[in-house]
Amino acid sequence: MTTAVPAAGFAGLMLGLAGSIVLAVMGLRAQRHPDAVRRRQLQAGVWCMLTGAVVAMVALEVALLSDNFAVSYVAETHSRATPLMFTVTSAWAALDGSLVLWALILAGYTAVVSRQVRGTADRLGTGALGVLGLVAAFFFGLIALAANPFTILADPPADGPGPNPILADHLMVAFHPPMLYLGFVGFTVPFAFAMSALLLREGGVDWLRRTRRSNLVAWSFLTGGVVLGAWWSYEVLGWGGYWAWDPVENAAFIPWLVATAFIHSAVVQVRRGMLQSWNFVLVLATFSLTILGTFLTRSSVVASVHSFSQSPIGPALLTFFVLVVAGGFALIVLRAERVASLTRPESLASREGVFLVNNLLLSLFAFVVLLGTTYPILVEALTGQQVSVGRPFFDRMAVPLSFALLLAMGVGPVTPYRQATASVMWVRLRLPLLAAAVGMAVTVLAGVRSPGVVAVVGIGIGIAASSARQLVVTAPSRTPAGILRLVRGQRGYWGGQLAHLGVALAAVVIAVSGGLAERATVTLDRGQSADFASYSVTFAVSEQHPQPDRLVTDAHILLRSGGEVVRIAEPRLNSFPSQPQAVGNPSVWSTPGQDIYVSLGSLTPDRVTLNLFRYPLMMWLWVAGGLMMVGGAWALSGRRRRDTSPTAPTRQITTVG
Repeated sequence: MTTAVPAAGFAGLMLGLAGSIVLAVMGLRAQRHPDAVRRRQLQAGVWCMLTGAVVAMVALEVALLSDNFAVSYVAETHSRATPLMFTVTSAWAALDGSLVLWALILAGYTAVVSRQVRGTADRLGTGALGVLGLVAAFFFGLIALAANPFTILADPPADGPGPNPILADHLMVAFHPPMLYLGFVGFTVPFAFAMSALLLREGGVDWLRRTRRSNLVAWSFLTGGVVLGAWWSYEVLGWGGYWAWDPVENAAFIPWLVATAFIHSAVVQVRRGMLQSWNFVLVLATFSLTILGTFLTRSSVVASVHSFSQSPIGPALLTFFVLVVAGGFALIVLRAERVASLTRPESLASREGVFLVNNLLLSLFAFVVLLGTTYPILVEALTGQQVSVGRPFFDRMAVPLSFALLLAMGVGPVTPYRQATASVMWVRLRLPLLAAAVGMAVTVLAGVRSPGVVAVVGIGIGIAASSARQLVVTAPSRTPAGILRLVRGQRGYWGGQLAHLGVALAAVVIAVSGGLAERATVTLDRGQSADFASYSVTFAVSEQHPQPDRLVTDAHILLRSGGEVVRIAEPRLNSFPSQPQAVGNPSVWSTPGQDIYVSLGSLTPDRVTLNLFRYPLMMWLWVAGGLMMVGGAWALSGRRRRDTSPTAPTRQITTVG
């Protein structure tokens, strides 16, 4: 049993590698010579990939659950005292296991694509399967050769150190990494179809239409992964925030920006036949940036709370990234005449013009974040000097770009295609502008004096009012039944509008919670009180709670309002046997109006230092992330439509982001 499980796991990796190689060879051959390959040969490669990945992941979980410390991965990331849930999630809590999860998700996406390829006469589909096979071959090979979790130890330990404490302290570890990977890996599908179209010397919109659902699935999961990561940081790390422009946070945010630009740009190409070559660039950039994000996360080139591994896979990932970028752009250049758009926007004062501006802003935003993230790495690599790019740089660049994006997002959906006249735009925007003005006035009367906060509140209300007006005006009847019929009949469009509302709500919450936050640091003796916000804060007692894998020391902090105890906050310190330093966790009291956030600076039985934060409306940031995901899901819930006309006027493509 000790060696059977890792042997089965490694056999699964090799089966997946063999299947991916077969798929790559047969898929690309079928694209050139459809009659030379049978569909069942492609299917055999796909199912070998999927079976191998499933076997590898199951073997890894069995090794963890059975405390098989003869397996190197188990000995490095597990302990007998680790709770069951964190034992299960340990399968992707470190480098080698996370790559097995990546391979499993990629195999799953490939299996879904293979079901859409009905025969080898589908040259676009077989070529896409071939590209998916190439990508899978790289990852299976990388795991087997450089990051094998199934290495058998000659002298296994009796116990292990357990998972990283940050990854064994919150339920979010079960959701955030898998969701992020479902987003990252999902963008391999549109990349594969784009490369297949270029290999065939074909432009057009067929590859866009065939990947629309996969784009939305990947975008929705990546959105959820980014939001859950921010929530996790907020709930666990205790520093009082949710986004620090950490290099690995940025590594997930950058492809999200480019993917959002791609989804918008795809609308313009399908509806108006424009931005064709730009879409190839965007889909290549999105996939490449997911590889770069994996490189930043799973190598030691950046100092980050997310970088848990020091490993030899960094050079391999970087080499793969360079090959993808160089090969992809070479194909785009070689096929430039075939993929060039034949039409251009008639005017920037049109929906396609606004979408183009939106694309440029999103791309510029992504470039700025990428530059700030990689600049220290490049400087150190070239000169040996260590420099840092801090939060002030990102905030200074992000704020004006975010304002511009919000304005474009508010105007774009109500702008006509081809040409927008001033009279038409005034009719469509006067009520949203009035609502925005009223909202800004109410915000000022409520005592808010920050111009930025007031402006963002106004824009957010204007976006919501614009969507509401559009809903009422275009509904068959101004009744709940009529509105529901409209929303169900145009799921793509209204799913996009729901996602827009999520983005607008997130912007408002970020502005309000950041601009109107209250912060304080207090040191209290036992029984002593201090005032914070509208509360009296009292240090009541400190207690210790031994647990199988840690010693928890918490402080009971009484929050009083009007003399009554309204909340007992319990921030804590977790001491792990394998960790020299305790890991702190905050106590967060969330209500619809505000969050009261209490974290420990230091703690002794008789004295505590507290970091106190009050964030208005903070709960609604997580609601906003949910709205964005629900918007993507609503757009996906509609039935597929067969449409072969590249400029069909009734074609409804989702606009999200």
